[in-house]
Amino acid sequence: MKTALITGASSGIGRATAIALAKAGFSLILCGRRQERLDELKNKLSTLGRMHTLNFDIRDKEAVFKAIDSLPSDIKAIDVLINNAGNAHGLDPIEKGSLEDWDAMLDINVKGLLYVSKAILPGMLHRESGHIINVGSTAGKEVYPNGNVYCASKHAVDALNQAMRIDLNGKGIRVGAINPGMVETEFSKVRFKDDVERAEKVYQGFQPLKPEDVADIITFMVTRPYHVNIADLTVMCTAQASSTIVNKA
Repeated sequence: MKTALITGASSGIGRATAIALAKAGFSLILCGRRQERLDELKNKLSTLGRMHTLNFDIRDKEAVFKAIDSLPSDIKAIDVLINNAGNAHGLDPIEKGSLEDWDAMLDINVKGLLYVSKAILPGMLHRESGHIINVGSTAGKEVYPNGNVYCASKHAVDALNQAMRIDLNGKGIRVGAINPGMVETEFSKVRFKDDVERAEKVYQGFQPLKPEDVADIITFMVTRPYHVNIADLTVMCTAQASSTIVNKA
């Protein structure tokens, strides 16, 4: 039985991916900041296999390494890393952007991904086996008005995905990315800082992707034969043509 570690597992794509991988027979390490949500998910999936939770803030590098190091021996060998944790904060033109928002996006989306990868890679390298999936965004493929720092952070994820694949080539570790378009999750609520009315309008008038859609694709990616690596995949709902072009009723 393979073991997968998922960051940002308490909601959205991370939670849906945990459910999909558990059904596919994976043991899971569920990571996030909201312990009560992690516990709820662990209990939900406990009949399907070995489940373990790690509660830490991905921005805190000491907490990341301490949490990974604390894993029990029977689940310490991580076969699959899903770098899913990420956030968008604000949607302002560059001259009006919040420094706190910028720090949060770069710390979570870029540095957090690096910290977790750095903590897990030694084991994968020792075993000469592993699979890393980086969850990016269409914002890492194009830049749109007022997306500035968020787009920059996701472009960094795109670059790191390519760099990881190059640096780890020949060492038994597969590296790939999935770049979703509009997915109906808590994403917009966080971006608009709990302005629920504004967040809900983002997904009105068309059928966006669901977290389960992305989770199904991630499950497909990590269950391919070893010689197959899906290196870079972009997925959008049918109504979406780009970050700013969406066919709404």
